[in-house]
Amino acid sequence: MDAKVLVLPGYQNSGEGHWQTLWEQSQPTYSRVQMPDWDHPARDTWCRTLDDAVAAADAPIVFAAHSLGCLTVAFWAAQYASPGQAAKVAGALLVAVPDPAGDQFPTDASGYASVPLAHLPFPSIVVASTDDAYGSVPFSQACARAWGSSWFEIGARGHINSDSGLGDWDEGQRWLATLAGGRRRSA
Repeated sequence: MDAKVLVLPGYQNSGEGHWQTLWEQSQPTYSRVQMPDWDHPARDTWCRTLDDAVAAADAPIVFAAHSLGCLTVAFWAAQYASPGQAAKVAGALLVAVPDPAGDQFPTDASGYASVPLAHLPFPSIVVASTDDAYGSVPFSQACARAWGSSWFEIGARGHINSDSGLGDWDEGQRWLATLAGGRRRSA
């Protein structure tokens, strides 16, 4: 893959068996953005941490975001990123976008209401499951339309996390590779 991949987990981080963790373990150019507090996400802190990670990385960058990481990317692009910082981003894979107005949204997360519905300044793909308790298909479709993202539904896979049984998730890797402008890694 031609781009550096910044892995952006959601609330409480992505643990063992999560596709993000598996990708990061197998690819030296993938690095996790380490948020200061995984259990009490604050939008401003997470977006500033993401901005610092983008500033420290060489272009091009691709985001591999899950759940609250997706909303962090959207807020960062709309309210925090300078044009120069945004220009470093080749694309974003946004998986399992959570709805801040939903019943399951973590009460420990702050500042994520009023999701930005502005076109992202880089190509993006939104991936959704038909039975995600954290974000409905209509919500993820609305985000994808507003963000100018391609949208894919992968069936009943829950929150598209380690419980979803995706393992190394080849399909997700292919989507990420299209955003990076590179080739899918060999197995």
